[in-house]
Order: sequence, then structure tokens, then C-alpha cells
Amino acid sequence: MKLSEFKSALIRTEKLGFTLPDRTSVPAHFHITEAGLTTKHFIDCGGTVRKERYVTLQLWTAEDYDHRLSPEKLAGILDKAAPLFEGEDPEVEVEFQRETVGRYGTDFAHGAFLLTAKETDCLAKETCGFPTEKPRIRLSAKSVAPEASCAPGSGCC
Repeated sequence: MKLSEFKSALIRTEKLGFTLPDRTSVPAHFHITEAGLTTKHFIDCGGTVRKERYVTLQLWTAEDYDHRLSPEKLAGILDKAAPLFEGEDPEVEVEFQRETVGRYGTDFAHGAFLLTAKETDCLAKETCGFPTEKPRIRLSAKSVAPEASCAPGSGCC
């Protein structure tokens, strides 16, 4: 979800909440400890130099169970951080610690933000020799010789 979409969703929600991919909720007393721009500048396995930029929100929980962050307050935090984004509209990622710090994508449905699982991928499949798409074979177009069929007692299996 892009920053502009995230901010638009903030306006449409009354109560700020985040749901993890396993459908559990981030405790309602979370804090946003960081809002910033994260830049990843790297070379992929095919030798292509790439740069990705994300708005990163770090969620953290403490023992102050009465703390509640409103959508308006988070919008204010994002407004303060706006100069960091340099007029861009990057994707929003959320960091949240469970067993280890996890990075999640974001989506919005039914008045709540959903943290979506991120996956690794090879960005240079052609260079690495991976097919980009599985070949499609129409079985009805294949002619099968009767001796190649697998009939009971034919010894094929």
C-alpha cells in the first residue's frame, strides 16, 4: 500500500488497529517509535543494481496498557515525517517484534490495517536460468500411442 493510500485509509478509520498475517492483533496499546524513509540499495544475483524506498513505521508495545494512538495522531506523525519522503509516494512497511523483528507490507480492509507477509524472490530469474512461466501443455492435443498408455497389467506402473 502506497503512503497516499495509507493516509487516505487513516481518514476513513475511527480506531487505529493492525492485524498480523496470522489474524492476531497487534496489542492496542502500541506506540509508533519510528516513522521514516528506508532505502535499500543493492545488487541482485543477475548483477543489476537496484534501489527500493519504503516508508517504515516501527510499532512497539510496552507496559502502558492505557496508551492508544488515534488515526489523527498517526496522520500528524506522518505529516511531520513528510520532508523525509522527498515528495515520493513509497510503499508503507511496518516493523513489529514478536520472536524477532518482522517486516510487513500493509493493506486496509473493514476499517483496520492488515499487515501482510513479505516474501523473498529472485529478481533475475532469466539470468539465473529459472523459467519465468511454466510451459502450458494441452493434454488433449497430445497424441498418446496405445503402447504408451498405462492400462492395468501393461507393466507401466
